[in-house]
Amino acid sequence: MAINSIKISQGLVKGIDQIDYTLFKGIPYAKPPVGKRRFKAPQPLNPSNAEWAADNFRPMCVQMESPGEFYKKEFYSNPAYDVPASEDCLYLNIWTPALSTFAKLPVALYIHGGGFLGGRGSELEFDGEAFCKQDVILVTINYRLNVFGFLAHPWQNESGEAGNSANIGFLDQIAALKWVYENIEAFGGDPDKITIFGQSAGCMSVQTLVSSELTGNMIHGAILQSGGGFNRAFMNGMTPDEAGAIGSRIVELSGAKSLEDLMALDAKSLLDALGQYMPEHMAKGGMLPFGPVIDGYLLKDELENLTESGRIKDIPYMIGSTEKDIAVDLDKLNAGDKGLLFTAAINWSLQNEKLFNRPSYVYYFTRDLPGDDAGAFHSSELWYMFGTLGRAWRPFAACDFELSSRMVTYWCNFMKHGDPNADDAPDWKPCQASDRHVQILDCR
Repeated sequence: MAINSIKISQGLVKGIDQIDYTLFKGIPYAKPPVGKRRFKAPQPLNPSNAEWAADNFRPMCVQMESPGEFYKKEFYSNPAYDVPASEDCLYLNIWTPALSTFAKLPVALYIHGGGFLGGRGSELEFDGEAFCKQDVILVTINYRLNVFGFLAHPWQNESGEAGNSANIGFLDQIAALKWVYENIEAFGGDPDKITIFGQSAGCMSVQTLVSSELTGNMIHGAILQSGGGFNRAFMNGMTPDEAGAIGSRIVELSGAKSLEDLMALDAKSLLDALGQYMPEHMAKGGMLPFGPVIDGYLLKDELENLTESGRIKDIPYMIGSTEKDIAVDLDKLNAGDKGLLFTAAINWSLQNEKLFNRPSYVYYFTRDLPGDDAGAFHSSELWYMFGTLGRAWRPFAACDFELSSRMVTYWCNFMKHGDPNADDAPDWKPCQASDRHVQILDCR
């Protein structure tokens, strides 16, 4: 196994040479959030001359058991991709086709989904080989989840330090983005050409990051997949009181009587408290117990209001959903109602046209995946846009591989130019008031 080394401020990082690209697995981007750093905003790494072997995916962030049987079979069925769980989990992975600081390649930073409860940056369906073949660097990240990343409780604010409550998982994402911005040039990337993209909770994260002043000018473009939009968007941001009520109940169930008690609990006890809370939350009709909180630090207002008033990044966007996505009523779908995410994506594009004269590129993934009757389910497009069909259990046909190639091209072209179009792919028009074009992604 050949080794390629990169010198950065945190030391020498050694990755794995894969002939056409180099893979760096498990690079730390912040100090381990353990001990006194639990429930704290991420802290930057110190400069170092140490050597780091980036040859294994590092632990996923602590989370509850894997998702239901459907998603377990779909994305978590290969034990070769299993990793342990740990609170020491703030790591990222880089696939790069070039190691020259002169290469200046576009960078794609992916934020995984999982309802802010689970997931990791090293899942079976994620891979950067197809992107590298189109001269795009892929970065995937871990960020703190569930109670470790999104708990809101008054005790956490006792220190008076900004950002130590509710939105810690988003601050992890921003810390990873900042690390990439400051270090990716050594891996052949252009820090001024970073596109962030994500699906489901990762999509909500992307919309949060483009709506936050904390991300500054580090984001060049964004792709929102099944979870974002405007006017009928899936999540708008919780108030501190709403988030605090959830956090206080979880802490009550944990038995902790003080911040010291809470800090002393082991990870399993905290997850057990969350597990006790979840049936209560669902019984009240709640959806996700965690998400962005309007704390005045990460977010100054509701996502809808920020979008309405133009307090989002003026950058290129792609946005879309799948045919049988979340919140799609199949009976209404048959009558022509494609669901709130489909509508929210169009509304997002029209609002960006109104704000910045920059309509977005909207897609609708409708391919019924072969092998069962799940259709174009929530997250079904991931196999295609990462070019990893060969890892799936499904009996994909030649047209699926063609669709995947087309989607990888669209995604990579957007990351290069802010426009998905290419000579070797069907034309994709932006969605604008005069022509509400939505690109159908399916086998021809």
